[in-house]
Amino acid sequence: MNKILFVLMVSMTFIACESPDRSNRSMNKVENDNTGKNIRDRDDAAKTSFNQSENESDRTITQKIRQIIVDDDSLSTNAKNIKIITINGVVTLRGPVANAQEKEIIVSKVSRVPGIQNVDNQLEITRNNN
Repeated sequence: MNKILFVLMVSMTFIACESPDRSNRSMNKVENDNTGKNIRDRDDAAKTSFNQSENESDRTITQKIRQIIVDDDSLSTNAKNIKIITINGVVTLRGPVANAQEKEIIVSKVSRVPGIQNVDNQLEITRNNN
């Protein structure tokens, strides 16, 4: 009888000590579904970082743009992490920004970088606050 009681007590201890994280995992789970964007990026016409030109002038343009954006403390983290793809002097900007003002700031800064032939602005506004 003592062995049965001991096994029962040990079992109850394990059940009582089960992590609340494990038991409530499905209730607390936040879904981050970016499937649509991933599918969009599979389109052959969509430029990704794999399309970045390896010639020195294009790499330099991309580096200057990234530095200008990262140095601007007024920009959101998302804005600082946009995709910048330069091919033959044409810069493609893709990714989420917080608002229209951020979008304008980025395009304005990018347009002033020497060597750029054109800017393809594909930035997406994630919030409607200005």
